[in-house]
Amino acid sequence: MFLSVFDVFKIGIGPSSSHTMGPMTAAAHFLDLLRRHPSRDDAAAVGATLYGSLAFTGKGHATDRAVALGLLGWTPAEFDFDAAARQLEDLQHSHRLRLDGLPPLAFDPATDIVFDYGPPLPGHANGLVFRARDAAGAELLSETYYSIGGGFVVTAQEREAPKAATTASSWPYPFANAATMLRMARESGLSIAQMKRANEIHLRSADEVDNGLARLWSVMNGCIERGLSQEGELPGGLRVRRRAAKIHRQLEAERQSNRAQPHATSDWLGVYAMAVNEENAAGGRVVTSPTNGAAGVVPAVLRYYLDHCVGAEPGRIPDFLLTAAAIGGLIKHNASISGAEAGCQGEVGSAAAMAAAGFCAVLGGSPEQIENAAEIALEHHLGMTCDPAAGLVQVPCIERNGIGAIKAVAAASLALRGDGSHFMPLDNCIEAMRQTGEAMNERFKETSLGGLAVNLPEC
Repeated sequence: MFLSVFDVFKIGIGPSSSHTMGPMTAAAHFLDLLRRHPSRDDAAAVGATLYGSLAFTGKGHATDRAVALGLLGWTPAEFDFDAAARQLEDLQHSHRLRLDGLPPLAFDPATDIVFDYGPPLPGHANGLVFRARDAAGAELLSETYYSIGGGFVVTAQEREAPKAATTASSWPYPFANAATMLRMARESGLSIAQMKRANEIHLRSADEVDNGLARLWSVMNGCIERGLSQEGELPGGLRVRRRAAKIHRQLEAERQSNRAQPHATSDWLGVYAMAVNEENAAGGRVVTSPTNGAAGVVPAVLRYYLDHCVGAEPGRIPDFLLTAAAIGGLIKHNASISGAEAGCQGEVGSAAAMAAAGFCAVLGGSPEQIENAAEIALEHHLGMTCDPAAGLVQVPCIERNGIGAIKAVAAASLALRGDGSHFMPLDNCIEAMRQTGEAMNERFKETSLGGLAVNLPEC
């Protein structure tokens, strides 16, 4: 099993990796498939149908907008907000796609994106089908995609029969679970970050790894800075106001006047995370960590380390990210990071485990202490549902990232007080999360049909 740090952490746009980035990526894949079709010149129209969670919360997550942008040729990593907005406005009037390698295609987002509120597709709660038709309305091409969390997309065929993985011997340290990871660390004398780095440079050059990690942190930190400077209401209709900028000003004033309470450290963690998730809710540029809905936890804890911890070293940023990615890869491989599949335990719970591991690593934790930190953080998110109000990644998602960051730091601190030995192994905790998500009622898995989403104040 190998999941690159650049798969766990992907630069994209808000508000959702599964409901925005995934569908946009799927649309781009479908266009490439259509370009390779022998009858591509007969294509006259395209459309998409959304199923399951993509249908129930698609409006709140701007899934229809993401599909339209993907069919216009945009991908999350190369997104230009201004140019995309102009193209989307033109499409609203022309109802025509003009793409390289294809004839003009009729497409009206208002009618050619269908929200199917019936049963979900069998492969995953986040399913969508793209179709291309000829001028007579006959179907030329159809493909089913599943957005499986964190911006990852697979076709129905790939979901049913996954591609054969590269053999374990291809990677220097091919750990597929935490027990193997710890054994390899003991035998090699390397840290988790060093083993993860060795795997990465087996795939790309050392300079590419270093530059890529620096780019990830630059985007993460830039997202925090933007979030700390913006005010006003978030889009979507709930009239949720941004709070990070105001809280940040209060914290700075307290620090400068020496009036800060000891628990203000929690407020700093919270405000960094909320800044990211307010940006995400506004559709801004974020880094999946491992998802958009949980994008604030890892950057908040890393920023907290750099700005607030004694002896913090910027040179340890790669160790933090590589360690966090190793834990995120284990969780995705053995359970899920998708809120529509596992609830928010799979999103913020996974993010907290990743952040706790990274934080423990840069504070000098051993591999055993790092594994313990990740387990503590994940254990205390078990059972958390995904029930966003109105399908928007705002309530309770923004605050939940702040609390997840606080839990991550507490978990790492507790683990560092011990020697790494503990009762519940991380592998067993990940399996408990998988089982819990499997048993969780669908109403509580990103459908907005239960929990907080249906217990809103009457206005």
